[in-house]
Amino acid sequence: MASDGARKQFWKRSNSKVPGSIQHVYGAQHPPFDPLLHGTLLKATPKAPSTPVKAKRVSTFQEFESNTSDAWDAGEDDDELLAMAAESLNTAVVMEAANRVLRNHSQRQGSQQPLAAPGPEQQPKPSAEPPSVPSGDLRLVKSVSESHTASPAEELRKLSWSGIPKPVRAITWKLLSGYLPANVDRRPATLQRKQKEYFAFIDHYYDSRNDAAHQDTYRQIRIDLPRMSPEALILQPKVTEIFERILFIWAIRHPASGYVQGINDLVTPFFVVFICEHIDDEDVDTADVSRVPADALRNVEADTYWCMSRLLDGIQDNYTFAQPGIQMKVKMLEELVSRIDEQVHRHLDQHEVRYLQFAFRWMNNLLMREVPLRCTIRLWDTYQSEPEGFAHFHLYVCAAFLVRWRKEILEERDFQELLLFLQNLPTAHWGDEDVSLLLAEAYRLKFAFADAPNHYKK
Repeated sequence: MASDGARKQFWKRSNSKVPGSIQHVYGAQHPPFDPLLHGTLLKATPKAPSTPVKAKRVSTFQEFESNTSDAWDAGEDDDELLAMAAESLNTAVVMEAANRVLRNHSQRQGSQQPLAAPGPEQQPKPSAEPPSVPSGDLRLVKSVSESHTASPAEELRKLSWSGIPKPVRAITWKLLSGYLPANVDRRPATLQRKQKEYFAFIDHYYDSRNDAAHQDTYRQIRIDLPRMSPEALILQPKVTEIFERILFIWAIRHPASGYVQGINDLVTPFFVVFICEHIDDEDVDTADVSRVPADALRNVEADTYWCMSRLLDGIQDNYTFAQPGIQMKVKMLEELVSRIDEQVHRHLDQHEVRYLQFAFRWMNNLLMREVPLRCTIRLWDTYQSEPEGFAHFHLYVCAAFLVRWRKEILEERDFQELLLFLQNLPTAHWGDEDVSLLLAEAYRLKFAFADAPNHYKK
């Protein structure tokens, strides 16, 4: 059992980056959310079909184009491209990919402790072999305008799920996020219009950053930026200014949440992926952004703002008052882990380690402070390929991530040591193989539990 003194030390320690120190709940600016006072958190969701929904075939890309709205046209809120993709994702193909990753890993590493899951009768029987995408294969992007055998969105998402080659990652992320339209001819005009709109926001709002109404927001942004990584990139003056503008404009235009710690981290992956189109350095962490032409840097800034905005549109309840979205997801994670690995769940409970003490940051920062940036970018390839990847699939990734460390967790017999371990997980040397294994386990969990209405309940 944890002593009162040990638990008190957890809340007193500062958010130090020094290894071995317990960190407070990063981004928690409000009192803890009490579900008893705020009503039921978990609402029953309609049961999804047990078999994948077969998408309506599109005979030509021109027919698809005529039926697809530009997500950024005035008065249109829905992106039909994403809606079609959500219906078309071939779960059998992805499930086979997940199983293949796990089989390959088992052959190399030997037997590992598996995640508990329903019996074979509940597992799908894969019917298709997942496509392989060689590094740099331009079919990834060409498929959006040339595929006649499947909807463009389905093909792009299917190819992207297992990772996107670096040369086409930037344009693919813009397509998957809904920022770029599927029609190649409409893309230049869309980019020009959105970039012009973003810099109109700068002209209209940015001078107000030192006004009494906004100075606290701007000051907090400036305090948080030096805490970000990679420091060698973020602390370059031009990059710092770009991040300040993006975060301030987003906060002003979203008063329901405003700026909350954690949002700043979500800028980095988009900025890094988009800036890589304009630099030759293999190590973007130390790239000299001052060598990028001014016009290109302006475009990267605007594209980063809009893609980050699209992401946050789907998880904004994570950052409104009391952060109810995060509170709910942490509770759902606790219930899910209690079902898939009761021993780990019971061990944490016996030592009085609360999920909120370590998993709040996992939800608030989308695991960006738990894994290297290169792994975050690989995770986001899949998140953007999954329907509601950031809002829903991330929960299963967190569950797989926690159980991944079951051996080390069960060996710890002390509250403080457990918490130190969970806040400083040894992922510094992780690469694509580790992320692929994590995603495969997460997909297996999602497939096994997502359609079970009581999977969050004992």
